[in-house]
Amino acid sequence: MGNSLKSALIVFTLFLASCASSGNNNSSPPQPSETPNYDSTNVDATYDKESVVNAASEFFGEGSEAVASVIEKAFNDLGQPNGYIIGTEGSAAIIVGARYGDGTLSHKIEGDKRVYWTGPSIGIDVGANGSRVFALVYNLYDTEELYRRYPAVEGSFYYVAGVGMNYQQLDETIIAPIRMGVGLRAGVNLGYLHFSKDRSWLPF
Repeated sequence: MGNSLKSALIVFTLFLASCASSGNNNSSPPQPSETPNYDSTNVDATYDKESVVNAASEFFGEGSEAVASVIEKAFNDLGQPNGYIIGTEGSAAIIVGARYGDGTLSHKIEGDKRVYWTGPSIGIDVGANGSRVFALVYNLYDTEELYRRYPAVEGSFYYVAGVGMNYQQLDETIIAPIRMGVGLRAGVNLGYLHFSKDRSWLPF
């Protein structure tokens, strides 16, 4: 009698184990993670080369091939910008001079904003110049961060057929001004550009 009870308990235990195993085999596999890939480049937040070249060429109105060549270099070096500035700039220098500019910042996410800039210029400058400026803006994720001083070294700027470009950087934000105008300087300029919300005539 005791042996029969033990046998019945063993059979019942094996039956329960079989049911549990069968249930696990029929369960659904884990769902794939839906977490977005933040390492992917968000092309919707930047300007492509064609749109930048078209905007710059329309603004300058001449020298389209040279402008396109300069922009090509910027894209090769830095990739797609998330903003650009269109404006005008005046500066004059013999030994120590100053720059004054104003324009519109077009930011891919935050839209258009008026912007001003000033800065000293120290170097081998001759005469004065007034020029149109088209500046590519990189890694500007908050437009409020534009209003700072960006150091500039223009001694070896890129130059093609009357169009010049240099890089200015503070932290991760890079400004690449492209200039075309009378007396475009080819000297060594040390200083900075200070961007602000309001016009100021103090270059320092």
